[in-house]
Amino acid sequence: MTGVERWLLPDGIAEILPNRALKVERLRRRLLDLYHSWGYDLVIPPLAEFTDSLLSGSGSDLELMTFKITDQISGRMMGVRADITPQVARMDAHSLRRSGPNRLCYAGQVLYTRARQPLASRSPLQVGVELFGEDGLGADEEVIALMIETLRTAGIKGAVLCLGHVGIYRGLEECAELSVAQRGELFQLLQSKASGLETWLVNNVPDTVIRAALGALPDLAGGIDVLDQARSALETAPAEVGAALDELTAVLAATQARFPEAMLSVDLAELRGYHYHTGIVFAAFAPGTSQALGNGGRYDHIGEAFGRSRPATGFGADLETLTMLANDEQDIGCGIFVPYSEAPSIVAAINRLRKNSERVVCGFAGQAPDYRELHCDRELTLGADGQIQIIPVQPR
Repeated sequence: MTGVERWLLPDGIAEILPNRALKVERLRRRLLDLYHSWGYDLVIPPLAEFTDSLLSGSGSDLELMTFKITDQISGRMMGVRADITPQVARMDAHSLRRSGPNRLCYAGQVLYTRARQPLASRSPLQVGVELFGEDGLGADEEVIALMIETLRTAGIKGAVLCLGHVGIYRGLEECAELSVAQRGELFQLLQSKASGLETWLVNNVPDTVIRAALGALPDLAGGIDVLDQARSALETAPAEVGAALDELTAVLAATQARFPEAMLSVDLAELRGYHYHTGIVFAAFAPGTSQALGNGGRYDHIGEAFGRSRPATGFGADLETLTMLANDEQDIGCGIFVPYSEAPSIVAAINRLRKNSERVVCGFAGQAPDYRELHCDRELTLGADGQIQIIPVQPR
């Protein structure tokens, strides 16, 4: 391996350099402060843990995305987290065991075996919230509201929040009495909105009512008026489908009333996280982007593996993507360079400036400063009269 090759990073693995790193960190702090103000307690899960708990209740999709390693102490299989939600669910069920609603938030890096989308990161920074112990629609409404506030805090303009309900598809799938293989085929056809869906349904779903309802799902996407079309298209569907549609209608109405300016849409064939979500799901998109900024939804019963089944809902967002799309972020603020000095008055001036939140960079003996690299546009010196002076400088 040549010297140049030693510095190469794996595909999808990136470093975050100064300026952008500061922007990411500033947004992380603002978002965690936002979640704190809503009553969400910060937790910091471990980077890796035993796969027995890390992958519990999360479906096969997450298992395929998880790097696995052998613990040299116990000999057991460990995984590097590809999602923080299961870890937070373990904390709620086992480590905390609070009796009432439990609000938790987090921010940390995850690692994927492969990118979720072409050219996407395999090691994104994930930030999010989880709400346990409340099965009413009020919990869904709260986390959706917090998703909208997250986009506001990040300064994302024109974002669209798309909502769905996996209970609609799940109810129809159950009535279709499909095999495991058939369910996988139908799921893929719906997600890709493939043209072969109608033919597949004719060949695999004999019940004409269920077949028509499943065939209608890909077209039930768009503005909130899609709900009226859905009621007509799913009028003869099983009762559980109607109940799921009622829940989605109620949450959309509450969200629209609370955020009349929010851009909301509906997609009844959106099945992101279907294998572990159990109710309302949602995803946020920015104009001109196909990758979701964040997504979430209800995932009741994930705590069963830890001996404590609790209703739960929440969301996760990609912190780096939010930072990249933010419209209100500034570069590193320029600071003050101080040439090497041991003079007590200079040391005292440095301390005062830093207490006032100024960026102060102290030089070393004999250093010729590069003001551009140091992000400094001023220099602190002692004047001829012995007084402290701060003079402007021009970065080279």
